[in-house]
Amino acid sequence: MSATTRRTTDFLDSLAADLQRVREITNRRFRPLTDDQLNRGPGPGKWSVGQCLEHLNIVGGLYLPVMSRKIKAAKERGSKPAEMVVHGFFGKKMTDAMRLPASEKPMKAPQQYAPSGSRLPRTVVEVFTRQLDELDNLISQSRTVNANAVRIPNPIVPLLLPRLTDALELLVEHMKRHIQQAERVLDGK
Repeated sequence: MSATTRRTTDFLDSLAADLQRVREITNRRFRPLTDDQLNRGPGPGKWSVGQCLEHLNIVGGLYLPVMSRKIKAAKERGSKPAEMVVHGFFGKKMTDAMRLPASEKPMKAPQQYAPSGSRLPRTVVEVFTRQLDELDNLISQSRTVNANAVRIPNPIVPLLLPRLTDALELLVEHMKRHIQQAERVLDGK
């Protein structure tokens, strides 16, 4: 078995564990923040913790409902889980790019996915927490279908239809990247 070949259950377990770490950081570091701490940016043009979470909420708001519909449709078709995960070329490329440290590969969010303002209410943390719950549920549901065969339209490039496996991994890696960014803001780095 090659290093890139993984059992579907191991792959989904790994995503669920990453999501659990994001949840722990959110509960420990972001939930207790005051409005001022949540909205304090590190400098001009740099996102605050609240803006990092708002960006994740925007992206999650685009991906999660589509994933839910696609998984439901796959279940209705009688889809059965695949033993091994298969990654698509573009999905793997996008996920690999997301894994590069921000210091090595800075990325600029498309304007429509950027946070809406500089003063965000505390509900931004609650919305993010609910999205973590929803994504965790979708990872669980993905165990019951062939996630390799389910295609999820990419909100930025709709003609790209990555596999559910790639879309889930990309979403989790994207979260991890912005959670690290938010932690750097708190740590003054």
